[in-house]
Amino acid sequence: MEEVSAASTSFSAPSSSSPCAERRPRGLLGSEQAPAGRGGDPPSSSDEQPLRPQRDRGSRSGFMAPFLSRGLEESYFGDKSSYAENISTVNLTSSSSTRALHISRVRKTPLSSSRAGCRNGTPFMGYSVTSSSVSAHNAASVIVAVIEGRGLARGEVGMASIDLKNPEVVLSQFADNTTYAKVITKLRILAPLEIIMSNTACDTGNATKLFSLITENFKNVTFTTVQRKYFHETKGLEYIEQLCIPEFSTVLMEVQSKYYCLAAVAAVLKYVEFIQNSVYAPKSLKISFHGSEQTAMIDSTSAINLELITNNRNPRNGHTLFGVLNYTKTPGGSRRLRSNILEPLIDADTINTRLDSVQELLQEEELFLGLQSVISRFLDTDQLLSVLVQIPKQDTVNASESKITNLIYLKHTLELVEPLKDALKSYKTPLLKAYYSSLEDNRFGVILEKIKTVINDDTRYTKGCLNMRTQKCYAVKPNINEFLDIARRTYTEIVDDIAGMIAQLAEKYNLPLKTSFSSARGFFIQMSADCAAIHNGQLPSEFTKITKMKNVYSFTSQDLMKMNERCQESLREIYHMTYLIVCKLLSEIYEHIHCLYKLSDAVSMLDMLQSFAHACTLSDYVRPEFTDTLAIKEGWHPVLEKISFEKPVANNTYITEGSNFIIITGPNMSGKSTYLKQIALSQIMAQIGSFVPAEYSSFRIAEQIFTRIGMDDDIETNSSTFMKEMKEIAYIIQNANDRSLIIIDELGRGTSAEEGIGICYAVCEYLLNLKAFTLFATHFLELCQIDALYPNVENNYFEVQHVRSSYGSREKIAYTYVLSKGHTEEKNYGLKAAEVSSLPPSIIQDAKEIITLISRQMLKQQRSTPETLKKKAIYHLANMLVQTARNSRLDPDSLRIYLKGLKKKYETDCLAAEQVPTEDQQ
Repeated sequence: MEEVSAASTSFSAPSSSSPCAERRPRGLLGSEQAPAGRGGDPPSSSDEQPLRPQRDRGSRSGFMAPFLSRGLEESYFGDKSSYAENISTVNLTSSSSTRALHISRVRKTPLSSSRAGCRNGTPFMGYSVTSSSVSAHNAASVIVAVIEGRGLARGEVGMASIDLKNPEVVLSQFADNTTYAKVITKLRILAPLEIIMSNTACDTGNATKLFSLITENFKNVTFTTVQRKYFHETKGLEYIEQLCIPEFSTVLMEVQSKYYCLAAVAAVLKYVEFIQNSVYAPKSLKISFHGSEQTAMIDSTSAINLELITNNRNPRNGHTLFGVLNYTKTPGGSRRLRSNILEPLIDADTINTRLDSVQELLQEEELFLGLQSVISRFLDTDQLLSVLVQIPKQDTVNASESKITNLIYLKHTLELVEPLKDALKSYKTPLLKAYYSSLEDNRFGVILEKIKTVINDDTRYTKGCLNMRTQKCYAVKPNINEFLDIARRTYTEIVDDIAGMIAQLAEKYNLPLKTSFSSARGFFIQMSADCAAIHNGQLPSEFTKITKMKNVYSFTSQDLMKMNERCQESLREIYHMTYLIVCKLLSEIYEHIHCLYKLSDAVSMLDMLQSFAHACTLSDYVRPEFTDTLAIKEGWHPVLEKISFEKPVANNTYITEGSNFIIITGPNMSGKSTYLKQIALSQIMAQIGSFVPAEYSSFRIAEQIFTRIGMDDDIETNSSTFMKEMKEIAYIIQNANDRSLIIIDELGRGTSAEEGIGICYAVCEYLLNLKAFTLFATHFLELCQIDALYPNVENNYFEVQHVRSSYGSREKIAYTYVLSKGHTEEKNYGLKAAEVSSLPPSIIQDAKEIITLISRQMLKQQRSTPETLKKKAIYHLANMLVQTARNSRLDPDSLRIYLKGLKKKYETDCLAAEQVPTEDQQ
């Protein structure tokens, strides 16, 4: 809602410098946010299901056998005329084709048999099975379903593929840019026989960008469209539950929140049932999830555990990694940051190119501020591009107004290209120079010049609904359409009359009336509620629809409502005539409009990079290096730093291929979970091109990041705490490879101590066979002895201090949050934590006595022998020599000193091993 003085609503002739020789509103500025686009709307949730294809015991040949029954005609096509149109193009080679199954229940058409032949101008033409197509079937056997989000979710793509010769379903979901490079690459790898898409993606004259690109790149592949309601995520989840073999059922954990790949698998499996005239047996398919190429895979459970995007306690606050890094200025930049956090890069060259750009932004403060200023003026370029290429089916008032608004937004966006180029021209890093070069496309100037031949130069995007309405009314230059000029003069007179009428009412009743405007009410009147001129606390009877909010009265009158109606009629006429001019203009610039895809990509990437640089200015982050070692000096948790009053305690981390399994122990609340999450978050920050919270950092690129954190049960999947633990660890074991980063925070705590230790030990031994970097936090101190058998195991623990309370002799634990080598010497620290609680002292005392009895009965801890210790010293020496050969940047003298130090440490370790008593001596 905007408040406008009565006088300010009058119209006057523009200045002579203005190209518009018409009277225009003055002083109608307000505030208004950029129009929010529609979110990705889900497909129809219709409960109607098709009749299951009937099995025909006669002989059928080829893929087209299901088309040959009348039952399928009624079930799958509904409209007999359209069925006849399609069936007439099929070569019927089987005598059984004359059989007709009479089915009484006829349902709506669930699957369209039409092949999307948009590339040849016949989008709904049928197809025939010929010898060439049969040979193609023999060569390829993969069917792929592709679905893309709509509205603000555009760019989020789900894919599901199934090989008709191999019972395996592969799912993918990823965020792609406007070039859809990931989609095209993945489809090329799959080499599909047939691609299934929603019929809404290729509506005649309104095909999506993704559909157009796929058809252009895969001209020899058959395209099939099905109704969008068959892309249904609930049905997809049910399919996976019913058909996935138990050994791969953990895929459910990964995809249960991935809406689009679930929708795609529902469509592809339903379609395969249709064309094959058969169904898959329960628990018979291998179903797996593959992330997009050149990005690390982070499953949905790990994303939730690490609080990458959403805070688990309060989804509304920004205490997440996204919240720490999100200083973006545009919706596109925010989306890009979000997708990068969920899918970090794995290509070191690309990451370093981003890091170079962030570093240059930090070094050139003035240039950085200039770039930030220009970026903040951009609107949602992706959304603008999306609505510009859509042609409305009906010329409604809303459609007309939207098109005019979008053209103004387009003009506003194109006018920012030159300022953006100026902001980039002085940068020297390859990525920033590449984006500068991409903006030198002359199509930006061509489109802007065409717009300026029709649209006034001073027409631009402004905040405020009334001011934006004025911009739309007077967007087109005068003397282009005589009737439009007349309609605008009429509109001006009506608004002048409204201003004059309200001024007369103010004088008549001696009240300080103000003219206000809102998009819902039009013009109305406002007045302060504490005005002394109000008689007996009541407004004159002439005023109607009186409302009071805070200390302001809002109301109108019958005459004002009539004037608003006349104003709306005049506006509709203006919008209609302006819309016709705008449509003609758009038809001329459509051939050049694809350059906006490059602009959208540039703006979103630049926005994300400046957001990284902004985050660095608020904290002492350091540029990461990429080697084969994970080494962090004095690193801290980025989110904890944001929410705490003091800087968090910093810790060191060192993981190599030779010491790739770190066991972490320590009392409750000593900082184990925070430390584990800190490592994972720093890894993700490094791989998206951001600086990281540390004094120094080196990372090995992780292709997968897995976490097992938390002790909650899951009522939705009917899983107890222990069962949920087992599902999560099974998923890690099935999918981890040598380039994974694995975070395990407590395992086996949902069952008895003996079983828990056994499971943990077995899992550790399995993971030790991989070269994955693993951090394993546990309260089972028995696991600390595993380093005696495996030289690549390291023990770390969080130190605590014991202090006496000032009011008694009770001992308390003071947490230092400092990580040290070795394993904790703390015993029964759970009891110490219980003492702080409100448990009765008698229970605490009983617990201590029972623990003492149990400890006496436990076996002696396994001790390291001199032989194992010597072998371990040799192993560590060899590992350090390999690391030095790979990564050393030392000069010869420094290298000589370092190697002497390694030799001295090796001799010390061997001497210590000889002094360990043997079993006979013990």
